[in-house]
Amino acid sequence: MKPNNAMQQYRKNHIQGGVESASPHRLIQMLMEGAIEKIIAAKQYMAQREIANKGEQISWAIAIVDNLRACLNMEVGGEIAENLLALYNYMERCLLEANMQDDVDKLNEVIDLLTEVKLGWDAIPSEFHHPQAEGNIQE
Repeated sequence: MKPNNAMQQYRKNHIQGGVESASPHRLIQMLMEGAIEKIIAAKQYMAQREIANKGEQISWAIAIVDNLRACLNMEVGGEIAENLLALYNYMERCLLEANMQDDVDKLNEVIDLLTEVKLGWDAIPSEFHHPQAEGNIQE
């Protein structure tokens, strides 16, 4: 499937299918999924030497990571939020370098990091998915 077709399908399934009704927990999952999808598309464009499309996808991924950073609650999140802040900053630098240097290894590294964070996020028990839950863990 071509990257554009994949992204259209992603938008159709994810954007229309649930942003309005998604919990804050699910919204973070969707951001992570979206960033990974954008990086995968960027890798495909990089392989095809489609520089403008590659740059567009990486720019989207950077914007999504920036949104993940904006979701951090530094007051409640403590050390976890501080570590995620540093990690998101690192991911953005890697994405910028990958774009400038056509470095697929840096793209793979960010995919691996985002996947690892997402696995942790996915493992949070459902009773902590809603902000009104007592003792809720917030990103």
